[in-house]
Amino acid sequence: MSEHHEKMTKTTPMQVVFASLGGLIPPLIAIFLIVQLVLSIQHSHVDKDADEALVKTVAERIKPVGEVKVVDANAPKVEKSGEEVFNAVCTACHTSGALNAPKLNNKGDWAKRIGQGYDTLVKNAINGIRGMPARGGAADLSDLEVQRAVVYMANSSGAKFTAPQ
Repeated sequence: MSEHHEKMTKTTPMQVVFASLGGLIPPLIAIFLIVQLVLSIQHSHVDKDADEALVKTVAERIKPVGEVKVVDANAPKVEKSGEEVFNAVCTACHTSGALNAPKLNNKGDWAKRIGQGYDTLVKNAINGIRGMPARGGAADLSDLEVQRAVVYMANSSGAKFTAPQ
């Protein structure tokens, strides 16, 4: 019986190799399959809209600080109406009342200013006063456009100024 027992417990090098491979390969295959499963789940959850939003955000952040506008010097300038000037330039302060700017349609804010007269209002709008920059910060506005904007805002609060043509 001892001879039989010695035969049964003796392992060959080939058995060691097969046992090692048998012990290593199945766990490696299992790990590989789990990684593939996780990657496929992640891939299916990618939001394409988020990628587009990210691209737009990055483009906004890296856009140039200044812009160059090329305008034909001989082209006739189209003068804006008072409402157009207000919406483009004045609304930022005169809608919210920022820097104590008189609010559009607020008779209490405008009463004292209207009492100073049209010429004073226009002069202050063109040259700037207190927190308001000259021409509301839009240097390309003509005097006529500024006058129209003043008339638009003052008339919305009770003045009876005539808009310049």
